[in-house]
Order: sequence, then structure tokens, then C-alpha cells
Amino acid sequence: MTTIRAAVGPGEVRVVAWDGELLDACVWRPGSPDGVGDIQRARVIGVVPAMAGVFVALASGEGFLPDSAGGRGLSFGRLVAVRISRAAQGGKGPRLEAVAMDPGVGPPMVLSRGQDGVTRLAGLHPEAEVVVDDAALAATLRPALGDRLRIAPAFDEDIEGAWSDLLEPTVDLPGGARLHVHITPALTALDVDLGGATSARRDKAGAQSAANQALIPALARQIRLLNLSGAILADLGGMAAKKRVALAPNFIAALADDPLAPRFLGFTALGLAEILRPRIHPPLAEVMTGPLAQGLGALREAAAMVAAHPERPLTLRATPAIVTALRQDAVGLTDFAHRAGRAITLVESRADPLPSWTIETTHG
Repeated sequence: MTTIRAAVGPGEVRVVAWDGELLDACVWRPGSPDGVGDIQRARVIGVVPAMAGVFVALASGEGFLPDSAGGRGLSFGRLVAVRISRAAQGGKGPRLEAVAMDPGVGPPMVLSRGQDGVTRLAGLHPEAEVVVDDAALAATLRPALGDRLRIAPAFDEDIEGAWSDLLEPTVDLPGGARLHVHITPALTALDVDLGGATSARRDKAGAQSAANQALIPALARQIRLLNLSGAILADLGGMAAKKRVALAPNFIAALADDPLAPRFLGFTALGLAEILRPRIHPPLAEVMTGPLAQGLGALREAAAMVAAHPERPLTLRATPAIVTALRQDAVGLTDFAHRAGRAITLVESRADPLPSWTIETTHG
């Protein structure tokens, strides 16, 4: 049975859909949301006919409003209400669409927030119970989720282990096969290593074909779980390029349940499967790495230490990038202080960045 499980830590909520293995996963950071669904008052700061759109100033940073999404005819300095339709990712700002409402007057600002991560995953699994391990968060979610919501421990050892595996570039697939994930600015490359998956007693070509057919649903599942998007090229294990085209129906069927409706475009001359999946939220690999992710992970560990020894003050010694990210986040440090009953001391360390952070205790 599928359940939605939300584990709350200082500054972030880790959310999964779980049925004995991970189905969907996301990270929701109230102090640094990805912005998808937010409605903002924006100001046009650049009209770019060559790009068929306009650049606008947002409450934080800039975004692009295509002509096809309401940018046509807007002039420099014009105020417009926009919705973020695609989060900033891969070094590019958010993609926007105009909404039919009066933006009012004043500087760019957020007018309303988009959907939180718990409600979003609950919407993808409408029959699933939602388990949250924090009473305050449960109270804010209750109006939307009602009786589906239950307060209880959310992550056990199995879920924690599966969550940690999301950071690994190599994924174990059924039958002894492995999937190697390589994300680049231009595309995501997936390489399938069949390994022991072709050890069946049959001819090699037949074994490779059967193994790939069996693995394609797991491949599609990983694309959804890791929220891979944009151009995706998948190199199956073995099989001549001309024989791979017979697997096109398998890809189409495996991708059919994905809520983002990715498109299977066919095979290249080299036999690489081409998939195009819409970019909306950032891929998990981007969300779960970087200075803020490391800093919030450190706060989560520090919170566990405080729970075990509340009498000991803590100091987080971290690289300047991590300290800066935590100070810029609107929630993490305040949330930690609320939960721990005291603030954590931040100290910048410019020494060797490995490890990038350490937690020091002062014995009282």
C-alpha cells in the first residue's frame, strides 16, 4: 500500500511516496522554495524579440516570459502578474506565464505561493495516507488533506537507506543490472550495464533483448523518481542498434504513467533511446547537492544531537559557501533554534573543504 511520508527537519521537509520502495521523492524548503506555482508581481526589464519574449524582475532574481505565454506586446517597465511554470535550474532562471489578474503597484513581490511538496505528492497518489512527523506542519496541511493525514514517525531505516541511495550516480536494477546516471547541462545520459541479467540459458542476443525489455519499466521509474528532465538519452545493454527499435513500444508503455507525460522520440543512429521530459521542478540531484543542501543536512544532524544531549551548546564549522547559504535561507536557522531551544553558532572555516562541515559540542 502506498503512503506519503514527510520527514521534517530544520528548514526542509523530505517527502516520499513509499510502497516498500520509493515511487516519488521531493525536497520542500519553505525558506528557499523552487517557486513553481508562485504568482508574483513582476516588472519588465528587457524586451528581446530575438528570443520571442521578455525578461522580468521578480521578488528574487529574474525570469523569462515568452511571447507565447503572455509576453507579447509588453513594454519596458510594465508591471505584470506572472506564475512560475518552471523552476530555475541548470544555471537558467525560472520560466513564467502571465496570469489574468491586476498586479497592483509597487516593487516585484510574491503575491501567493505555489503548492507545497507534501500536497503535491499527495495529489499524485490520491488514495494514499499521508504520514507527517511534525504536529505544526500537520496543522498547516490539515485543511487540504483532511482525514488522510496522520502524525507519526515518517522515515524508518529502510526509507532513510533508500533516500541516501538517491545521491548515488549508480542505481541497482532488477536481475543484477545497473544504471549509471550522468547529468550534464545539455542532457542526461543513462547507461545500462546488464551485468548478470543476461545469464539465462539462451542465446546471447535473445538474453539481451529479454533483459532490456524487463528493465525498461525500472528505467522509466528511475527517470520519474530522480525527476530527470529535458533531453534524456538511454543506452541499453548489448543489442545491435538496428534491433533496439523493436523496444520502442516498451518505452512508450513504461512512460505512460508518468504525470509529466514524457515523450519517447525514437532511437538515434547509434541506438540511443531519446526521451523528452518536461522541465518543471529541478532534478533531485540538483536539489540534494550544493551548499544549502549540505548546510540543512548539517542542521538535521545537529538537531538529532540536541535531542540526545540538550544541555550541550553546538557550533557548526563549515565552508563559507555553506554558512552564507544558511544565513540567506529564510527558515533553517530560525527553525533549528525553535526546535533546539537555542541557536547554533556558525563559524566559517577556510581550511581544506573536506569535510565541508563539522559539528562541535561544548560540554557543560
